[in-house]
Amino acid sequence: MIDSVAVLADIHGVLPVLDAVLALPEVRAADRIVVCGDHAAGPQPTEVLDRLSSLDNVVLVRGNADRDLVAMARGEYPAEEAYPVDAWAAAQLAPEHVGLLADLPHPVILDVRGFGPVAFCHGTPRDDNEVVLVDTRLDRWAEALAGLPDEVRTVVCGHTHMPFTRLADRRLVVNPGSVGMPYGRPGGHYALLRDGAVTLARVEIDVAAAIAAVIADSAYPDRAAWADEYLNARASDADAIAAFGPRDGRRPV
Repeated sequence: MIDSVAVLADIHGVLPVLDAVLALPEVRAADRIVVCGDHAAGPQPTEVLDRLSSLDNVVLVRGNADRDLVAMARGEYPAEEAYPVDAWAAAQLAPEHVGLLADLPHPVILDVRGFGPVAFCHGTPRDDNEVVLVDTRLDRWAEALAGLPDEVRTVVCGHTHMPFTRLADRRLVVNPGSVGMPYGRPGGHYALLRDGAVTLARVEIDVAAAIAAVIADSAYPDRAAWADEYLNARASDADAIAAFGPRDGRRPV
């Protein structure tokens, strides 16, 4: 039985913000650090994977972007159909990075004191690319969670880069938000599960310094514009919900 879990998600290859979260005392004190997918698709892919691999208490969950990077690295995904930063990131991966991403599980279930079995996933437990949001209809939530064992009453997801907690068909659903590509406000978002309680939290960062670090340490050609867009969280949560909303079944795409 695990006493405490720090949950991160959607790092997207941004090392300085990841390091800021990992340096927090409450994250360092957690029994496990679970990262709910999309680890490396960004401007510092190998640096982030190497940092995560160096942790002895980390559990990595597969995200849709992790699958895509593996397919690109193996020549199984047309680069012209990929986001430019993803195609570039895939080309940076060493064989050991590709193997790491290829072997990631989805979902992962861990017993956490005060919660019982908790399902950690990316999109939903059944599909790492499925979109559910804080305001998604309850019938859609029930459908997305229907395949879980009855004893799993807590689900932790990522994918949509916006932190929330809500009840959905008697299950507690948690999204910690994003480390590297937050929507709504800058900073490294994370969650803590401890003593039956969920805490959504965020570490404030020196955004200018983080952008400068990405520019200095990455060779991605458009790293300056990419870092400015995402580390400043220029897309609001309202923008993101408007973009993601059609994918959760609320209206035809």
